[in-house]
Amino acid sequence: MQNKKYKMSFTAGTLLHKESVTITELYLELMDWKLTMEQAISSNILQARTTSSAKRISSETINRLKCLNDDELELLSMGDYQEQLEIVWLGICRYYPFIKDFAVEVIREKISTFSTKLNHEDFDVFFNIKLQWHEELEGIAETTRHKLRQVLFKMLVEANFLNKDYSILLS
Repeated sequence: MQNKKYKMSFTAGTLLHKESVTITELYLELMDWKLTMEQAISSNILQARTTSSAKRISSETINRLKCLNDDELELLSMGDYQEQLEIVWLGICRYYPFIKDFAVEVIREKISTFSTKLNHEDFDVFFNIKLQWHEELEGIAETTRHKLRQVLFKMLVEANFLNKDYSILLS
């Protein structure tokens, strides 16, 4: 069984909820991702301080949003806050299989065993297991690994899946 290569570039931004909604609304007007990217940067709709930041954040957001279908994008644009968070999370999981696998293999297991506390060791164990099957993880420095963990946990907090103490929210 061939494993899909993990993209590990998710440190470019955390959940990017507000940015995702803003870019989705622009896309739904234009119905063209290339034009959406160009206009997002030229009009600085994300209010980035520099053009390079606007490009980086727009690109990261659009890559995630491209993984959603039109109905999901409509819900992201028109849904309530919690629905928006869930749709943004869905896009992240589709774009980053590493994050999806972490959610399915670690968080789901925690919930099924009534263990609601997520900790850094959970990430480290998961990463080490995946390291055996994904050679693209081998070159990741320890500092980058810490940053990946930090960003993933922050995404989970921003998505309302964890509280600030990293307890899983079950509601």
